[in-house]
Amino acid sequence: MKNMKKMAARAALAGLGLCASSAWALLPIQHWTQPGGAQIWLVDSPGIPMVDVQVDFDAGSRRDPAGQQGLADAVALMGSKGVTAQGDLPALDENGLGQAWADLGASFGAQAGRDSFGYGLRSLTEPALLQRAVALAARQIASPSWPQDVWQRDRARWSASIKEADTRPGTVAAKAFAQAVYGGHPYGAQTTVDSLARIDIAGMQAFHRRLIAACRAKISIVGALDRAQADQLVQQLLAPLLAVQDGSACAPQPELPRIQALAAPVDQRIPFASAQAQVLVGQPGIARNSPDFLAVLVGNHILGGGGFTSRLTEEVREKRGLSYSVYSDFSPGLDAGAFTIGLQTRPDQAAEALKVSQETLRRFVAEGPTDRELQAAKDNLIGGFALRIDSNRKLLANVANIAWNGLPLDYLEHWTERVKALSRRDVREAMQRMLQPDRMVTVVVGAKP
Repeated sequence: MKNMKKMAARAALAGLGLCASSAWALLPIQHWTQPGGAQIWLVDSPGIPMVDVQVDFDAGSRRDPAGQQGLADAVALMGSKGVTAQGDLPALDENGLGQAWADLGASFGAQAGRDSFGYGLRSLTEPALLQRAVALAARQIASPSWPQDVWQRDRARWSASIKEADTRPGTVAAKAFAQAVYGGHPYGAQTTVDSLARIDIAGMQAFHRRLIAACRAKISIVGALDRAQADQLVQQLLAPLLAVQDGSACAPQPELPRIQALAAPVDQRIPFASAQAQVLVGQPGIARNSPDFLAVLVGNHILGGGGFTSRLTEEVREKRGLSYSVYSDFSPGLDAGAFTIGLQTRPDQAAEALKVSQETLRRFVAEGPTDRELQAAKDNLIGGFALRIDSNRKLLANVANIAWNGLPLDYLEHWTERVKALSRRDVREAMQRMLQPDRMVTVVVGAKP
């Protein structure tokens, strides 16, 4: 019987992608704050008997202490390595914890991003099963066991991975680019073998105790739960955390410095023996809550984010054959994440590919898109909107985006009409506000002199 329940649970979870509905975009997002300070965003989606939960804290890598880059990631990594005993419940090591989740047919994990530290839970909503899943997740959030031997093992593996990655030209280029774009801001910090060596269990425990606080939680929920059930789920999920946190956990966190615009261009040419030269061009872009976000999304799609239909692909690849692929991207966060143009090419073609890319960028920023390019980009983005919300997990990501960045609750409902309303002038002026082509970072690794 137990195995049959497990098989049924897994089958239900595996079939979620086949049960999506674009009508989910029209379901209202409910929002409220619990007495303890935790904020909740809920989409009650009753069509599938399951729930996805994301719990976010302002504890991403930008909160890593100086010299301990990688600490937030280490806390996330160790969150799945075991839990301490609680009442009549025995301690579980990493294998026991994994087996417990497998028995429930549910999943849970932690992940540290640039801005946020998040836990994700997925479970069926059958009451007894969900209660057990939430109880186990609550233990994992509040009472990780921090096994020293496991950290030493995983740190050694992580350090070896960093050393191997540093032998690749793409890694060398990415690190140099991030350092030049962000300067001393935490967005540009890199996890190194040396910074990992300075991370210990005591430091992870202090980070967890200081930043993973129930009063700071932003919880996004999508699934077959009404408001009362969702509120009860969050109470159960955070109760053990409330029990172990001290009073200072809810004190205001220190403000971080803002990312500064580049005062002058930066050009780095790094020798490297490789078959392909790596080329990166860019600068700080915009924050996610910028009113220019949608206009920049459309503009970037036209410039280099739209794959084979983009201008950069047309100029660099199709007309001149200088690179198999070329792209542009922007990565907004709570602060101005980088705008990037990237390509790989033969070392003897790097200078020409770079020149064409820069000229294409300057022309696009100065002139903006054509009517035809703008309409094609709108059609593509609007036509693909349903794919952004065609599963509980994708819808959850969108709800969490709204929660984390303080976007309007009706953001998804009006997304397509706001994109449709953008004019050529809107896109051109937004790109001009974001980009200064004459003050950019240029990193070239492996080009022939």
